[in-house]
Amino acid sequence: MNNPPDVDILLLLEGTYPYIKGGVSSWIHEVIRGLDHYRFGVVFLGSCEGDYEGWRYELPPNVVQVQSHFLFDKMKEPARRPRRAKRGPNQAIETTIRQFHDRLQTSQPDMPTNRELTDPDSPLGQAMFLQSESAWNYLTGRYEASALAESFVDYFWTVRNMHAPLWLLGKIAAQLPATRLLFSPSTGYAGLLGAMCARERGTPFVLMEHGIYTRERRIDMMNAEWIRDRRNFLQTDQAEISHLRALWVTFFETASRQAYGKADPIISLFDRARRQQIADGAVAERTRIIPNGVEIERFVGLRRPLDAPIPAVMALIARVVPIKDIKNFIRAAAIAGQQLPQLQAWIVGPTEEDPAYVLECRELVLSLGLEETVHFLGFRRVEEILPQVGVVVLSSVSEGLPLAVLEGFAAGIPAVTTDVGACREMIEGSGEANDVPGSAGGVAGLADPDGLAAQVLALLTDPQRYRDAVATAVARVERRYDRLTMLATLDQLFRKAIG
Repeated sequence: MNNPPDVDILLLLEGTYPYIKGGVSSWIHEVIRGLDHYRFGVVFLGSCEGDYEGWRYELPPNVVQVQSHFLFDKMKEPARRPRRAKRGPNQAIETTIRQFHDRLQTSQPDMPTNRELTDPDSPLGQAMFLQSESAWNYLTGRYEASALAESFVDYFWTVRNMHAPLWLLGKIAAQLPATRLLFSPSTGYAGLLGAMCARERGTPFVLMEHGIYTRERRIDMMNAEWIRDRRNFLQTDQAEISHLRALWVTFFETASRQAYGKADPIISLFDRARRQQIADGAVAERTRIIPNGVEIERFVGLRRPLDAPIPAVMALIARVVPIKDIKNFIRAAAIAGQQLPQLQAWIVGPTEEDPAYVLECRELVLSLGLEETVHFLGFRRVEEILPQVGVVVLSSVSEGLPLAVLEGFAAGIPAVTTDVGACREMIEGSGEANDVPGSAGGVAGLADPDGLAAQVLALLTDPQRYRDAVATAVARVERRYDRLTMLATLDQLFRKAIG
């Protein structure tokens, strides 16, 4: 009889646990702790090693293995020149590369196998792609056909950097430990790794997206300053994104389709996300919804009496990164503070991930004269913060089903959010039979600081509306978003997948 693997569930994690605090990382940590009858392995995929300051969590004892891989550290050149690269142009090699690149551009399935990526003589291996004349001919031909508006140097390095993680993923996939189940909370590189391993090993693969990865990466690509757009004004159609940005977006769309093609089930947190997954290529019959849940008992003791004064504090509990649109929150605080001078606006979350953006946010605070109103508190335990908060605010441009809102609800604090992810459903209700009627706060449009401020003021200055929102928030989180229910559902799903 074969010995069972040391790992029951291998977690494939991109840019989250255990290096980043909060959000999806907190959810993963709670799942590991709550399902302690499983032995978990962790495979972390990050950008560059220097971007992280080490583990931010004390790992539970049922985490039996951890690997860390950094996809964009300086790429090691191939140790040797492939034999076929010396022979000059090779039509078969060029055809293989063209077919693969066409799949990247059209979001079709079937990425290369581990062998194709790791064999130095494979047309899609690192050595052949970087050193063969055939690959060079293909690359220059594609540039002349579709990207002449871009600098060739920028185009060359975009294609090179886009492919670099694939070769590393092939090596990672070949050395991962045996496991009963693969699990990823996102598509992207982690989902692509899961698809590779599921295809090569036949291991069950479960995908659970907390946000729609392709949407978030598209937002990132539109704002990324490291992607250069050298087109002059006459070459630029403002309705179109640059070819280089489009290449990255298409790559991530392709990666998502790969993950959807190999994962079963494909889980989302709310119905709108499930419908988006299907539109992006997921098979509808494989999709299902499992909402986030929080440990409600942990927050019950934080609830204030209904007749207690309402703290004039709006708090954003999130990472200080562009996708959270912290500047929107700061501008809303400036507007609300004109009518509520005693208002305090707290930004509670880690600031290490994007120092340049943090600096921009601090400069905005100074330019608006809000030094006495807006405060960056860094990462704090929510139990320390929530008793002092009047309303939890999320100003994001993209979300899934944010834990910060659920934790606020469990502590008896209403929320004001932008209309992203499941936020409207969380605040206004789903209309389903197991939901409760009423509003648990307010919803504003994207990048609308006036709307955000108006919703905050409506709660903080109207005691009856505030009390009603508190009652709805508590009832809704207890009815629909309980951690124990979520863990029991995941446990049943894992048992079924493992068989």
